[in-house]
Amino acid sequence: MSFSPAETAPPPGAPAFDHADESALPDVLVGPLLRRISPRRWVMWLVTCRPLDLILTLAPRGGKSRRISLTDQPRLAIGRHAFLYLVDVALDEPLPRDTLIDYDVGICHGDGSQSGIAQWAPWLCHAGAAMPSVVIASSHRRLMHGSCRKPHHPVADGLVRGDDWLADDVDDPARRPAWLLMTGDQIYADDVAGPMLCHIHALIARLGLWDETLSGATLPDSPALYAADSTYYHRDLLLPDVESSAALRKGFFGGARKPVFTTANAHNHLMTLGEILAMYCLAWSPTPWQLAACGMPALEEEDAARYRRESEAVDGFRDGLGQCARLMAHLPTLMIFDDHDVTDDWNLHADWEHNAYGHAFSRRIIGNALVAYLLCQGWGNDPDGTAPLVNQTRELLGNAAASGGWLDPGRQDALIDALLAFEGYAYQVDEATPPLIVLDTRTRRWRSERHPKRPSGLMDWEALTELQQMLLDAPGAVIISPTPMFGVKLIETVQQVFTWLGKPLMVDAENWMAHRGAASVLLNIWRHSRTPGNYVILSGDVHYSFAYDIVLRHRQRSPRLWQITSSGIKNTFPDTLLDVFDRLNRWLYAPWSPLNILTKRRRLRIYPRVPDRGNAGERLWNASGLGLVTLDDQGRPARITQLDTRGDEVHFPPP
Repeated sequence: MSFSPAETAPPPGAPAFDHADESALPDVLVGPLLRRISPRRWVMWLVTCRPLDLILTLAPRGGKSRRISLTDQPRLAIGRHAFLYLVDVALDEPLPRDTLIDYDVGICHGDGSQSGIAQWAPWLCHAGAAMPSVVIASSHRRLMHGSCRKPHHPVADGLVRGDDWLADDVDDPARRPAWLLMTGDQIYADDVAGPMLCHIHALIARLGLWDETLSGATLPDSPALYAADSTYYHRDLLLPDVESSAALRKGFFGGARKPVFTTANAHNHLMTLGEILAMYCLAWSPTPWQLAACGMPALEEEDAARYRRESEAVDGFRDGLGQCARLMAHLPTLMIFDDHDVTDDWNLHADWEHNAYGHAFSRRIIGNALVAYLLCQGWGNDPDGTAPLVNQTRELLGNAAASGGWLDPGRQDALIDALLAFEGYAYQVDEATPPLIVLDTRTRRWRSERHPKRPSGLMDWEALTELQQMLLDAPGAVIISPTPMFGVKLIETVQQVFTWLGKPLMVDAENWMAHRGAASVLLNIWRHSRTPGNYVILSGDVHYSFAYDIVLRHRQRSPRLWQITSSGIKNTFPDTLLDVFDRLNRWLYAPWSPLNILTKRRRLRIYPRVPDRGNAGERLWNASGLGLVTLDDQGRPARITQLDTRGDEVHFPPP
């Protein structure tokens, strides 16, 4: 596949690179992204095009600045010209809380000179600032959150809206959110636009990202995949399928096949580790786009027309990346996966798992997404808990660097086995109050062995028991659940009906109430006499936003729950369909409706909040953006806001 240069506008202040000159590659490709920052620990992530001698400068305003060499920090070669830095610095002297801390990442050059962020990534600095800044909050009083960021969805990017909001008063430390919480679908590995895939392949070639063999595939290796005629818009023909067990039970032999991956958008599904790592780079920084310029590949007319339609949305996404990168350079960021970070319907039910992990190629595709998640998301959430996996990944990548740029298939499969068996993707942040509890609702599922085609519980009994232990006697907590614990009853009922009909995949039947055992244990946690506190649940996933106040019926010391959902960052629900669901839900499940008796949540009293900018009675807000929650001293929501990309601040006042 050949790539012809195309004009790609760099962000303001960016240098122009000579694409034919290896020495002209930029020093820093992506970042820095701030991750788990605390007074005694500085964790950040960046990708460079060559090994660099880096100096971290920390300068609290009104305090003493310090310079820290990053020479000994972990550096993983993900390609010939791509190095992923996992910066984790223990600080002897703690940084102050609730104070603006300016910081810089300086590059020491061979001639003795040094350049800082203002020179090599000026778009990361706000107007009038010489470097980015961060605030380490003493409490989790304000949180920014969102999920579902699909580059080619034709709406504005919520991260740009978040940066605009922050820029209004960037020098006020009290205004800063304690964290930016990205609650799932940071990338869409299973739903990729043709122009994005073209840029991914151009970046792989430019950076020399490592190649791999493809076990169980119809193509032998990654170069063959990138060059295949079906690599654009027809990858569903390359994805694995399996023999239908249902057809075999009925006596049909031969020809009864079904696809392993159930997504309807598999025509450009990412497959290799290089593709997914390139996707992360292109999703979080404007710089890689200058190296990944490409013209439209040879396509059939129908595919070419689609490519041209998608190009406008992809170009708009690219144009906002300077601001997106600036937001993540100013706010400490925590993340957790959902299905599209790997593939649609990931671990939906036991039958899906049996098919997906029983085929070598689909297991490799899922595993590659988990390797990329570990390096680009998971490590920064919990550097200590993921250290053994990172070390194993370092061995795989180091071996590739010494082996002509090819990943060793045995080491790669062993790493994937370890990632699939890992039970530490969930994590807790308790350096400030209320504690943040981030749930893994994807890999520790409560599977139905008797009915393998029915949706699994989002967490199994052991994982839910661990959650309960964290909540016992806690006065409050913020719980990050990628999927809402308490969703729209009508939509959940529709999903239940399709499950009864044996078609859960058609309606993405994944909700906390879909599995009897998991729903029962979850509700018992809230009914426990030792969980009487204030609990805020932040979620995404559903592509619309809403807020509920929830109490237990007939309990004097009931816990107070708030379900706050913000979705998507760059995705929306079909307008007309959502209006219908919203209206029907209000009629069918009004407080006086007998239908409430049939739900698993009948012991809960749920008070929906009505957004102040919507139509009369409208409860579901359908627009891309970011959620912003302000908590009071008891951990209760004092203000729930949706930062709409259309410029509005939509508030959800108490019912």
